[in-house]
Amino acid sequence: MTDAAQYSPDEERAIREAARRGEKPACPRCGVILTPRDIGGGSFGLGYARRREWLICPSCHRSVLFDRKRGTRN
Repeated sequence: MTDAAQYSPDEERAIREAARRGEKPACPRCGVILTPRDIGGGSFGLGYARRREWLICPSCHRSVLFDRKRGTRN
């Protein structure tokens, strides 16, 4: 059973694909454009630096986090 406060795997996949195409994804539950938040990570200067994106719905507060380069969840 999926938690109602989270997106389903299919919803997350659709959001990531839209973001990868350069679109501004909308929340599949509310229809509101998701707000992007950049998240850096890793040890800069040590060859490991992940660029993540966090998309948050300003209405229902659901969110999805993914690795921007790969377009995957983690």
